[in-house]
Amino acid sequence: MELINTLFDFIIHIDVHLQQLIATYGSWTYAILFLIIFCETGLVITPFLPGDSLLFAAGTFAAAGSLDPWWLFLLLSIAAFLGDTVNYWFGAIVGPKIFHKENVKFLNKEYLERTHKFYEKHGGKTIIFARFIPIIRTFAPFVAGIGRMTYIKFISYNIIGGILWVATFVFAGYYFANISVVKNNFTMVIFAIIIISAIPPVIEYLRIKFKSK
Repeated sequence: MELINTLFDFIIHIDVHLQQLIATYGSWTYAILFLIIFCETGLVITPFLPGDSLLFAAGTFAAAGSLDPWWLFLLLSIAAFLGDTVNYWFGAIVGPKIFHKENVKFLNKEYLERTHKFYEKHGGKTIIFARFIPIIRTFAPFVAGIGRMTYIKFISYNIIGGILWVATFVFAGYYFANISVVKNNFTMVIFAIIIISAIPPVIEYLRIKFKSK
């Protein structure tokens, strides 16, 4: 419970914590952000880590001169690409065994099944679309690996999706940072990003639920 509260506080007050990271670790902050984005996209057991909100917040600090926007864009795009790649191969190698087990302590099989349906419906475009949808973002490359999606095809969508995702949120944070509404209501902006990002999976969940009834 304490870990959950700490994570929730980090996400909601991400500007405060990011400022502390920069003040404490300086240039090593890039490595910390790299690791968070890599884990959020590359490990199926960490879909709860901040993604969209972290990128946006990093962009706002770049606008203030604390971070370099182009280094953020480059390094975090690489992190997103490597994360999806690791997730794909994990799915391809061990996914089938895990996916077909009914009781898996560290994976939510329901999330996997929902992501699989989403992937089947949208095909390779899911790798791009999923970048902008929490939870699905983490499981889509894993399911692509399970489904034995051609790696050359996967990697092309992976690169495009990773670049678009990172660029969208980092530069949105960078260019909107100095707007008074954003600056004075940053916590509410983070809430809005989280809520808007959560809408697609909620709609998909409700659609599947009512369809089954």
